[in-house]
Amino acid sequence: MLASGLHFDHYLSNAAKLTNMQTFKIYKTTMLLVVLGLAALMPAGCKKGYFDAVPKDLVSTDIIFKDKTETENWLAGVYAILIDPWSTTAGSARYFAAWTEELDLNTPSSQGNGSLGPLSQVDNWTSCYQGIRLANIFMANVENSQTNLLKEPNGAALVQQYKGEARFLRAYYYWTLMKLYGPVVLVGDKVGSPDDDYQVPRNSWSECVNYVLAEMEVAKGMVPERHISLATGADDPSQTGRINKLIVDAVRSQVTLFDASPLYNGNTDYAGFKNKDGKQLMNTSFDAARWERAATVSKEAIDHALSYGKKIFTVSNADPFLAAFNSYRDLFLTGWSDEGIWTRTVTAYAAWELDAAPRAANGSPNSNLTPPQEMVDKFRMINGKGIREAGSNYTETGFTNTAKSGFYVAGTSNMYVNREPRFYNTITFNGATIPFVARSGQTYVQFWPAGNSGNANGSETRFSRTGYLVRKNTNPARNLSNNAGNVVRPAMYIRLAELYLNYAEALNESNPGNADILTYLNAIRMRGGIPALEPGLSKEDMRKQIRQERLIELCYEGQRFYDVRRWKVAGDPENRQGGDFAGMNIGVGTGLSDPAFYARTRTSTRFWYDKYYLHPIMQREMNRNLKLVQAPGY
Repeated sequence: MLASGLHFDHYLSNAAKLTNMQTFKIYKTTMLLVVLGLAALMPAGCKKGYFDAVPKDLVSTDIIFKDKTETENWLAGVYAILIDPWSTTAGSARYFAAWTEELDLNTPSSQGNGSLGPLSQVDNWTSCYQGIRLANIFMANVENSQTNLLKEPNGAALVQQYKGEARFLRAYYYWTLMKLYGPVVLVGDKVGSPDDDYQVPRNSWSECVNYVLAEMEVAKGMVPERHISLATGADDPSQTGRINKLIVDAVRSQVTLFDASPLYNGNTDYAGFKNKDGKQLMNTSFDAARWERAATVSKEAIDHALSYGKKIFTVSNADPFLAAFNSYRDLFLTGWSDEGIWTRTVTAYAAWELDAAPRAANGSPNSNLTPPQEMVDKFRMINGKGIREAGSNYTETGFTNTAKSGFYVAGTSNMYVNREPRFYNTITFNGATIPFVARSGQTYVQFWPAGNSGNANGSETRFSRTGYLVRKNTNPARNLSNNAGNVVRPAMYIRLAELYLNYAEALNESNPGNADILTYLNAIRMRGGIPALEPGLSKEDMRKQIRQERLIELCYEGQRFYDVRRWKVAGDPENRQGGDFAGMNIGVGTGLSDPAFYARTRTSTRFWYDKYYLHPIMQREMNRNLKLVQAPGY
């Protein structure tokens, strides 16, 4: 196994530095080569003053790639394009949650307000193509025969490993683009020159998928199984987040799952989505073999993860409810080391916690991660039934006389009683215990106007507009005032539970009735504290169960935005992304058990058009590259 002095425990914390300093050093010499029609291949914030300040010894790629440290800094710059899932950055999991029914924010997305178009869109195009270009430059130069990297004891092998990491990241940035824009432009290995022709059309979806999978397969052969410390012979924690073979397999599971899904597989709505020369860009004929491939690839990734030592994280407790609750809560605090497959050490979880905290928490919370009632309603009851199913025992009338210690107080609405454990992990509601160290004298959350977390009859700005806040990925021991009790933890780009659900979904579509479907689906359900499903469900009913499980298990992790699209269900009543959305009537009520507060009240109206299944390319790119065709409907 390979190891080096390149410690990536800090590479993401230095992302801004790498983007604003190292990348600009890089572009000092290559800017003459970046006269591209795809202007996204240039850094967005280039300023002459930066170039004037570049050290004289960093004026050409030849010189940069002679130096081991600068070479490794460049690779770190390729990594630095990766988006922190918990940040507010465009394209993050948190950002896209606000584009779904997971969040109902004061300022709606451009999709929600109906303005999404070529002049008002998510610009992942720029950053991802910048990452692709940085990777191409790296791979073209890292084998410079004069580099002192090659003089390391394992220099030749180290160069190949670094090239493998860059090659995977290049494929991953293409994959990131494809999820949002559909078919994109594949620019290949060549580092462009001013004389190149940058009038380039989109490649087809299948060409993009095949390219990404092939590139990942090559990269897998170049990166290590593990990043081992030469000093200890064990996994090197300073290398957390660097690409290894398991990460490659896990991402391949995602790619093949999307490729098999209805939006991309047999979608006749895209029959007219063609390049200007008539080339068909999407698959309008259904191919069942794609589901078979997705199942095979996902199972391979699972088997690889298990052999690697990964497992579904669980916490033992004599009380099954507490075991399930603690397992899901602690998964994001400490269990990531068991279940996380691709993790990011430096992440904005602290800012997430501030936004998730009610004002009853000590410190100065922001209280702006607000789920709508439609999201709250998706969580099941403890018996595993949806709230509208027969036998669920759900009711919205009345109030409980019994407190559930650690979860809610007596007088809480019955709509929050006897819900599944993940509900209490994910949603903060009126009457819930305070999710952090509480302000002095406060014991539970009060969202009515005069309550400790209400709108103070219109005079407070830090309150939930729906009567709910997100609780997931929060640490109950943290004091937001002085940071005492803080649990530093990474974010998980991919975790084993996602692979289980990928496999169950693909297998149900390709081989319904296969016993593995319930084996892997029930592993997630039972960790979540609800009963296992029994055999005998139809393919259609099993599909509903799998999709519901993904919604709950992976909520706020960036999955819902893409799932409703790849399934092509955003207009269905149970998955709708448009129309009126509701919350509690937060402007009224005088106490916890005042029925007036619990009246469902419209909090927002959102727009959904089917063209939103794919996002538009920015108009400036359309103007520069005349062979590009826009996504349908824009």
